[in-house]
This record gives sequence, C-alpha cells and structure tokens, in this order.
Amino acid sequence: MRWRQIWSPAFNRMTNASPNTNFSRHEQGFEVFGLRNDDLEISLVPELGAKIISLINRRTGREWMWAPGAERKLFRNQPGDDFATSTLIGWDECLPTIAPCLHQGRQLLDHGEVWSEPWTIDRDALQHSQLKTSVKLRVSPLDFQRIIELRGNSVHLRYQLTNRSAETEKFLWALHALAPVFPGDGLELTAEARQQLGNPPWLTALNLETIQSACVKTYAGPLREGRAAIVNSVTGSRLTFRWDTRLNDTLGVWLTRGGWHGHHHVALEPSNGCPADLATAEARGRCGIISGNTTLEWEVAIQIDPGGKS
Repeated sequence: MRWRQIWSPAFNRMTNASPNTNFSRHEQGFEVFGLRNDDLEISLVPELGAKIISLINRRTGREWMWAPGAERKLFRNQPGDDFATSTLIGWDECLPTIAPCLHQGRQLLDHGEVWSEPWTIDRDALQHSQLKTSVKLRVSPLDFQRIIELRGNSVHLRYQLTNRSAETEKFLWALHALAPVFPGDGLELTAEARQQLGNPPWLTALNLETIQSACVKTYAGPLREGRAAIVNSVTGSRLTFRWDTRLNDTLGVWLTRGGWHGHHHVALEPSNGCPADLATAEARGRCGIISGNTTLEWEVAIQIDPGGKS
C-alpha cells in the first residue's frame, strides 16, 4: 500500500534551465557523487549516510553547507556514536528520531539510525542526473530512500519511507542541513512560524553573541505553510525551503553562536514533529505514523537565489 503526496512547488526559474551533468570523484578515501548545472553543484558521500558535503551556488561561489574547519575532514562513524563526534559537515537525514531515546523497547540512536550507516547509490539513476540513495535501518523495520534532482536554481528532493513490518510504526524525520552564518544573514519565516516561535530578535540577525556561548533549538508547528529561508541583507542571496505540511507540519530552528562546542552555524529543519526524541513526540501526538507494509512519500524543494545587491 502506498500513500503519496501530489505537490509541485512553484519556483522562479524552472524554465530554460541549464542541462545537468553528473560527476564522481574520490576524496579522503571515499567516493563522492554529485550533480551540477550553471546554477548549482551538489555533492554527497553514500558511505557516510549519504551526507551532502557541499551545496554551492555557482553564480556567486557561496557554499551553503557548513564544515567545522577550513578543510572538511571525512571519516566513518559507527552506529551509536555521539553525533558530536561525527564530521559535522553539511546535511544529514535524521530518522526515526533526532535525540536518543528508548521507544517500544528499542534503543534509538543519537540523531537517528541513518546518518552513521552506509547508503546504496543507484548508478543507473546517476546517468539520468539523479542522486538516488537508499538505506535499510537496522533497529527499526524501515527502508528509506531519497532522490535528488537539480532543476535550474533549485534542488528537488523526493523521499520514500517503507515499513517492512506488519505493525504500525511511529517515527520522526528531519532534514538536518547545517549552514554557515555570514554577516548579514537572517531568517525569513512565515508569520505563523514567527508567532509560534515568539518572534525573538535573533531570528532576523542570527546573533546570539550578546549571551556568552549561546545556542538555541526551537520548533514551530503544527504549520499550515511549509516555507522558510536564510536571507542575506547585504547581498540579497537566499536559500529557501518549501515543503508540504500534510505529512511534515513542523519547522525546527537550530542556531549556535559558540554555545555548542564553539561552533557557529544555523539550520532550518523541515520535520514531521517535535520535540527531538520520538518517545516524547509520540506521547504528545506529534510524530509521524506509518501503517504496516505501507510506503509514504513526500517532497522538499530548496531554491538558491544569488541576489544582486552590491
């Protein structure tokens, strides 16, 4: 049985898009796969949880994926590792929980099961300009797939989650993409999201430096509209997430300005519930539900605009 969302986000430059090309290379002992066109270049490492290590606006050269140092360091983690000991580069998928917890007798791992597992890449799909990767969860009876395509200046993502068991399963999913913070960066959120977050002043300037070693994680939801952006007031450049809220009605916002291991980055996290641990989210009725032997599908689109301010 399959439940599918029919949803097509409208973006500015879907027509007359430049052709996409695929590429692969080896970096620090790992095989990296990617797609590029005139607007964007995206790179991922299947062996490292299909982690997206780079998302570049080729019009401006801005790298939208954060790394903890000037040179990114790739290495493998083991299931059960603390996420803080990972490469901390860029974009991971969190499933079926974000914070570790005990749920239905299963010890669920920090930031979920899939970020520390090797994924399989479909090399035939790569020849058709798709980054199609999949993983079979070990602890939870779930299979997860993600397909990435470039459409002009946007990244289009299709997700598929399959329940291998006959029993209903609960889950949390979050798109966990860490972005660097540049001078002038701020968040552009919908009015309902700002209201639910209490409209704190740091949303606009991403500045928590008035509080020594500050960081914050907060949620807005349930939301009627799935839209959020990082916008630079100096250059006009922006990264905009759009997603359907029928399955994923939550936005997580994470910001650290030195408060978490001394790091400075921000993340907008489309998600299907909160808080971060599945046990608590289920108790509050704020998590996803997938029936036995069923597949769920959803989509996310990310538009990257270069801006044009001098």
